[in-house]
Amino acid sequence: MPSFNPSQFINTNPVDAGAVKETYTPKHNFGSFGLDARLARSIASMGLSVPTPIQDQIIPEILAGRDVIGLAETGTGKTAAFLIPLIENNLKNPKEQTLILAPTRELALQIGEELRKLSSGLRIFSSVCVGGMNIRPQINALRRSNQFIIGTPGRVLDLLRRKHFTTGSVTTVVLDEADRMLDMGFIHDIKTILSEIPKDRKTLFFSATMSGDAKQIVNDFLRNPVTISVKKKDVTNSIEQDVVRYENHNKFETLLKLLSNPESKRVLIFGAMKHSVEQLARQLSTKGAAAESIHGNKSHVQRQKALAKFKRGEARVLVATDVAARGIHIDDVSHVINYDLPNTFEDYVHRIGRTGRAAKRGIALTFVPATGMR
Repeated sequence: MPSFNPSQFINTNPVDAGAVKETYTPKHNFGSFGLDARLARSIASMGLSVPTPIQDQIIPEILAGRDVIGLAETGTGKTAAFLIPLIENNLKNPKEQTLILAPTRELALQIGEELRKLSSGLRIFSSVCVGGMNIRPQINALRRSNQFIIGTPGRVLDLLRRKHFTTGSVTTVVLDEADRMLDMGFIHDIKTILSEIPKDRKTLFFSATMSGDAKQIVNDFLRNPVTISVKKKDVTNSIEQDVVRYENHNKFETLLKLLSNPESKRVLIFGAMKHSVEQLARQLSTKGAAAESIHGNKSHVQRQKALAKFKRGEARVLVATDVAARGIHIDDVSHVINYDLPNTFEDYVHRIGRTGRAAKRGIALTFVPATGMR
């Protein structure tokens, strides 16, 4: 059994997310950063008007060319916080090249998509280099001039070793969700890549937490960094949380009953193992609850199809493992259900933080055996 006991975090009367969100007053707006007019128009066309706290505080530091440590969780607007000033710097100096490392294929692709939207019409070229996909098109893409290369550490290192990617032109490195990359065992890959890049680069380090490994990377590779710490909100206070007690013989029936509630509009269910996640999604679909699954045994294409169906509403339920769900941003998740217990409090917070985003109310339910964890 995991050591984590979710019964300690029952919270049926959460803080109002909207009220929490309104406590920060930005010092800037997107018009006061001195951005290129074309970039400012792209930002406006994406519906971005008021900078989030991380954007407000870190954009001026990146524009000034400083190394930064951004302590912020997913959902705080941190992707735009580093892309906007990097695009601006690139418009001023088109020869600058940025390498962005992210923990998962999905997150790398999302960063690439956000970059395309922000740089629409600006003649900024990028390549996404991730594992689990055919390497040949990525090699071909690297033959052209790219201002941005976005990738996962393993694939970038592979391309580096094969000499299809050279780091001599890299002027900025972004480590996004660095804590997750380190959790996934990428520390040696990251160190090898960084050691190959010219030392006069700028390094932007984004992480939700600062582990010992994270501090080591910062100490070894960043120069006089400015630290900006933005905690979105105390997620354990602003999401309605409860436990669902079950007997072993009726666990699945208990889940079906929860899903029959009309308020369960878009539900993310976490399971412990790849095979059990796949099996649960199939069982739910058989019982009329349209479900998709994402886990490590699925190909990248299969995972993207499952995510797309969930986002479009064709599947009301997405069943996922912790690792497969890392770095995925899904809006309007009404419920997170921990069908299998998380191992640690950090895993629990990361899971339930997928609901209650953007000042919306969220509900997190955790299955607990009726005979244990009182």
